[in-house]
Amino acid sequence: MRTTGSDSSQRGLRAIEFDRLMKAVGPFESRPHLAVAVSGGSDSMALALLAAAWAERRGGRITAITVDHGLRPEAAAEARQVGRWLRARGIAHRILRWRPPAGAFPGGVQAAARAARYELLCGWSRRHGVLHLALAHQQEDQAETLLLRLARGSGLDGLAAMAPMTERMGVRLLRPLLSVPRARLRATLLEARQPWIDDPSNENPAHARIRLRRLLPALATEGLDAARLAATAAHLGRARAAIDDAVAALLARAAAVFPAGYVRLDPAALAAAPAEVSLRALARSLMAVGGNAYVPRLDRLERLHDRIRSNALAGGATLAGCLVVPRGGALLICREPEMAAEETAVASGATVLWDGRFRITRAARGSSNRGGRLVVRRLGTDGWTAVAAREPRLRAHPIPPAVRPSLPALWNAQGIVAVPHLDIGPARSHMGISAVFLGAAALAGARFAEHG
Repeated sequence: MRTTGSDSSQRGLRAIEFDRLMKAVGPFESRPHLAVAVSGGSDSMALALLAAAWAERRGGRITAITVDHGLRPEAAAEARQVGRWLRARGIAHRILRWRPPAGAFPGGVQAAARAARYELLCGWSRRHGVLHLALAHQQEDQAETLLLRLARGSGLDGLAAMAPMTERMGVRLLRPLLSVPRARLRATLLEARQPWIDDPSNENPAHARIRLRRLLPALATEGLDAARLAATAAHLGRARAAIDDAVAALLARAAAVFPAGYVRLDPAALAAAPAEVSLRALARSLMAVGGNAYVPRLDRLERLHDRIRSNALAGGATLAGCLVVPRGGALLICREPEMAAEETAVASGATVLWDGRFRITRAARGSSNRGGRLVVRRLGTDGWTAVAAREPRLRAHPIPPAVRPSLPALWNAQGIVAVPHLDIGPARSHMGISAVFLGAAALAGARFAEHG
């Protein structure tokens, strides 16, 4: 349903205020180009208008992007309506479409849609050389996130809630509105005479976030209003940022990252570091290798951490889609092969992100497109056996045996065409294929990363 809403108790956000909010998530290049995620709701519509004016004052521009998940019949029409509204204001708009693939989703279709949304948004930004992706999470969102994390038993990382600025897939995610209440954003739209779209799923009590949202008025009577909760998350965020500086220093000493998508850690350095610092270093390593944008559940992470620090890992462990095994006095963190289940077609001249970890590029080689249809999927144990039988020299390859089954391999109907990290395949003489390790989370990049 479309609405212009009503909220006369607040005034819209002023340009000078938004300038200050954007300065806090900078720096920016001259003549900046920002991507802005716009669902059509009041928060994102307000952000689009504010960001467009901000960029124009600096000689830059924005591109608004709407992801149509196809989860509601009205979604496609709403995305087109958003485009009409924004183009009428001189704002470029793009629609990216995602359709749920067949089969079950372990974390639910909403979680799968959320992951797909970020992949689409970040992928578009990378392809178009856009460094910054602005998101419209605001004060109530931050308060609800803090409550959700509290209910899940999160530690400091989770309770710091959403970061004003973080990095994902090579793109800076910006949330300049975390301190701004929704009422002021709607007032911004009212003053601009700009309608928005209310998504009925935002009132569905089947979602934990909606149930917590309905508790906020009662909590406010006890002094726990959205502003207080969001401010608490901001305080914890500053503490988390300070700890993350120590984590980055520890990883610089203790971690080695390999192009084949695994990390080697020095367990002695982890044991010598303060527990909170080494716990986070372990989490960052798991995120980078597992292709996850979110920290593992704290209770499971702590159990693994305790086993490592007490030298009780023995035959190894699994967590967050990773294998963690002792090897030669070090700790090897590699992808759990069974979790690298994705299969993706790679057309000639195309680049795809596989398993959330590798950027696979297949060069265009003239009009003949020799090599035919290729897909990328894990090498697997059987695949390794086949290529090792074909080229016995591989048995002495320095990539550890635990890593080999999860390596990205290019297959056609006849079998394995190439395994870039092993530099093998009959097609390598005529088909340029590369696989670059690019985890969803950097081992140590932005001050702090997202947490689930």
